[in-house]
Amino acid sequence: MTSSSHNDPEDKDTVTITDNRNQRQVDFRILHSELGPDVIDIQTLYRELGYFTYDPGFTSTGSCDSEITFIDGVQGILLHRGYSIEQLTEQSNFLEVAYLLINGELPSDDQWHRFKHEIETHSMVDEQLIRFYSGFRRDAHPMAIMVGVVGALSAFYHDSLDIHDAEQRHLASMRLIAKMPTIAAMAYKYTIGQPFIYPTNKLSYTENFLKMLFSVPANDYEPNPVLSTALEKIFILHADHEQNASTSTVRLAGSSQANPFACIAAGIASLWGPAHGGANEAVLTMLNQIGSKEHIPEFIARAKDRNDPFRLMGFGHRVYKNHDPRANVLKDSAHAVLKELDAMNQPLFELAMELERIALEDEYFIEKKLFPNVDFYSGIILQAMGFPTSMFTVLFALARTAGWVAQWNEMITSPVHKIGRPRQRYTGHGPRDYVAIDRR
Repeated sequence: MTSSSHNDPEDKDTVTITDNRNQRQVDFRILHSELGPDVIDIQTLYRELGYFTYDPGFTSTGSCDSEITFIDGVQGILLHRGYSIEQLTEQSNFLEVAYLLINGELPSDDQWHRFKHEIETHSMVDEQLIRFYSGFRRDAHPMAIMVGVVGALSAFYHDSLDIHDAEQRHLASMRLIAKMPTIAAMAYKYTIGQPFIYPTNKLSYTENFLKMLFSVPANDYEPNPVLSTALEKIFILHADHEQNASTSTVRLAGSSQANPFACIAAGIASLWGPAHGGANEAVLTMLNQIGSKEHIPEFIARAKDRNDPFRLMGFGHRVYKNHDPRANVLKDSAHAVLKELDAMNQPLFELAMELERIALEDEYFIEKKLFPNVDFYSGIILQAMGFPTSMFTVLFALARTAGWVAQWNEMITSPVHKIGRPRQRYTGHGPRDYVAIDRR
């Protein structure tokens, strides 16, 4: 089978696939993208030629149309609705970015205040839902609690389950973004045996979350602006990242017309995987494995050795083949947080900064484009702020909820929305006869 591209008489770009086995040629349309690679429309491939495509991991397959997020991994570009991630993290805030992702445009002053008020209105959870937490062991992983509690929201909010009703979809979206910090903070408090702290709506979204996490009834809590600013940036940087594993999971679950709370719970479960949401935790594990600056040359040599399975976690990125634009934003925040908390002289952070220096100066890393990524800096920041590593992925899920909600809404309203049904290349047994157990 061979293929070639050309323009047909109607000036529409096509790709011709030649099936030598069956002596057939079929033209398939090339659909043009606003940015990034164009795509070949192969929806009729099986009907026309009797073949499926084979693409493990779907790394060369476009599963949907989307107007939300664009990534250019070669140039190191990340855009949300056309706005660069650098501008959004420096000039915007997380809730405004959430509004942008969902609605397509930045809010006017009136729209912003109405949106913020709506989020504040839904920041509490049903008091009965709080009893769910007591059903978990105290040593349960917070992500296990998140999956269960978020999925259980559908049992409490029956007035926002109809996915065909635009008002109910909006209400469910607001509830998910508003309640996720409360649910996440309660998961943390439960595992350490402290009382739950209710939301304080006079604080910003991020400050309120930090208060619910780290305050106790016996003492007042004053948000540290350096820490809240750093966490705000982490939230923005993780709000959406195109069709990654968890976002694709949300879309696939939603394609069956499952309720929105179930879809987001499915996304949380996917994010829980260490290959997706656990990368910043892996960075700290690696730093502890290295132990001290004196051991860095040994581990650098191992990282350069193709025959050694050791890899430097937090360096390079599967999508970004140059630099991770999110890392550039977070680098300054990491240094500001470490300075604010007087952590610069702690051995683990000294080790991390030395690794950063090597990555930015070593010819091997420069040639291979193995620069520190967002996970390298976020893990350092979060540990310095006092988060246990078990909460790292929870924070990721909290931030990514904005993107999941936006992607879910886009999918539901798409004119080509249909249930997801990937195909397979079957490699098992051919037809065979059943043999009774006494004859096997």
